[in-house]
Amino acid sequence: MLVMGVVACSQLRRPPTALDKLKPCTSDEGPTDAYCGKLEVFENRASNTGRKIALKIVLLPGLSRNTTTDPLFYLAGGPGTGAAKMARNIKELFRDIQTERDIVLVDQRGTGDSAPLACKFDDDIAPGTAEETFFLNKLKKCLDDYKADVRQYTTSIAMDDLDEVRAYLGYSKINIYGGSYGTRAGIEYVRRHGGHVRSIVLDGVAPPDMKLPLYMARDGQRAMDLLIRDCEQDKACNERFPKLRDRVRRIFTRLQAKPEKIKLAHPRTGKEQEIEVKAPNIAAILFTAFYNSPATSLLPLLLERAENGDYRGLFALGTTSESISEMMSHGMHFSVVCAEDAPLVDNAEIAKETSGTFMGDAMAKLRLKPCEYWPRNPVDPAFYKPFASDVPALILSGEIDPVTPPVWGEQIARQWKNSKHLVVPGVGHGTVTSGCVMRIMTRFIKAGTFGAIDTSCLARVHRPPFFLGPAGPNPETPTATRAAGGAQ
Repeated sequence: MLVMGVVACSQLRRPPTALDKLKPCTSDEGPTDAYCGKLEVFENRASNTGRKIALKIVLLPGLSRNTTTDPLFYLAGGPGTGAAKMARNIKELFRDIQTERDIVLVDQRGTGDSAPLACKFDDDIAPGTAEETFFLNKLKKCLDDYKADVRQYTTSIAMDDLDEVRAYLGYSKINIYGGSYGTRAGIEYVRRHGGHVRSIVLDGVAPPDMKLPLYMARDGQRAMDLLIRDCEQDKACNERFPKLRDRVRRIFTRLQAKPEKIKLAHPRTGKEQEIEVKAPNIAAILFTAFYNSPATSLLPLLLERAENGDYRGLFALGTTSESISEMMSHGMHFSVVCAEDAPLVDNAEIAKETSGTFMGDAMAKLRLKPCEYWPRNPVDPAFYKPFASDVPALILSGEIDPVTPPVWGEQIARQWKNSKHLVVPGVGHGTVTSGCVMRIMTRFIKAGTFGAIDTSCLARVHRPPFFLGPAGPNPETPTATRAAGGAQ
């Protein structure tokens, strides 16, 4: 009888789950209804010796009793953003997905709380005005202070980390959402560990052969051209801001001929400082604004003010990207870019791809400067080679994205035959918060295939209406009406 009782108890004991490897999060670790933990891995995975680093894990448990066994792993952008650091935001945004499955967020090595390669810049410097020497010297000082071997913080190594986390938590199959750089990470995970992937969503595709930052000026110019096109096709905008292309050209011609000194109160700190407004400053602010389609609705108005020598609105707009920059591990960013991208880029290509653009070659050259002293190892040539995959893949692109426009998503769609590429109208970088995109993505992940998923709702998504003055857009314009419909 005793033996039979022991057998019966063992049969009733629930099988171990991922939650058994973690503990409830404290409020400073993540959402208090989530589970947190760390997994130690070797910094040098090839040698499996030496320094170890701890990977931060946050698990948002599925909300239903019938939670599926295949979770969603969220891969963050950057490179340099920690996914686990974003847990509270992801919890709200991905609530419908969490209803049926766990969501796992791992701070990629070098980011967040996973041996971060952080580098903090001066908060008092107005957005877009840091001098090149300050930027480079600060990064060099951070590099000298790191205890890490920064050569070990590339995408392929990190995706082997991720697969170790998957195995540690006991998942056989996973679903993946990758945004921006997270798409490169997701593509590499499929290449190396595709047998464990049930489905994948790529939002704003940055493939391994993208050669950051080579095409940023070209793709940024495309975003500018679309802004001008949409303003010209909008009756109210065109009447309020006629000949917008010529006016933008005049601003850059003037600043390229002679930078302008102005006194500017920092939009966040209020500290007044004298700065020199240069064409690259304004180009960087505009490029960043194109990421966010609501921000683009302000640009014709702010450009008109800049034309008249008032740059306060543009510099204030530049502060909107500060919170993103503060979350970035800049050292990890350059460990990736300097190893994976910089060796593929030469000055002749930069001259060709930046010619005739409002950004010119300044941003590309500045972003590659740290790679002159940043340590790196050679990348396996297979990392860059196209490969076929039969993993169901939903590929999302924002029509007006300045950094990962639809051409990059189309490239992966041609290679992966079991994929569907959706271009979301009037949307910048990252589509998941736009219109009905989340609903489409949720249905795709639930089914694990495209099936009969209806995507016709995307036709109701449009660029937000342009501001015609301080009071905002004209609510009677067709653009405003369409934009309201897009939020359904």
